[in-house]
Amino acid sequence: MTSNPSPGRYHLLLAVGGRPVQHGWWDSAETARRKMTRWIGDWGRPGARITLTDQESGETLTAWPEES
Repeated sequence: MTSNPSPGRYHLLLAVGGRPVQHGWWDSAETARRKMTRWIGDWGRPGARITLTDQESGETLTAWPEES
């Protein structure tokens, strides 16, 4: 039996209409932030929400669109 490795500390989530559509996990915060910028370019449209969370601390590091 093999154990599953951790998917990564930094979790990126794309939700549309409040429903999860795509996930990504990275060990590097820098890589996760680059991916977030790319996802905003690819998927950023009305109704979409993209969040980057530090899975270790539970803190949301950034979100798009920004809440006003």
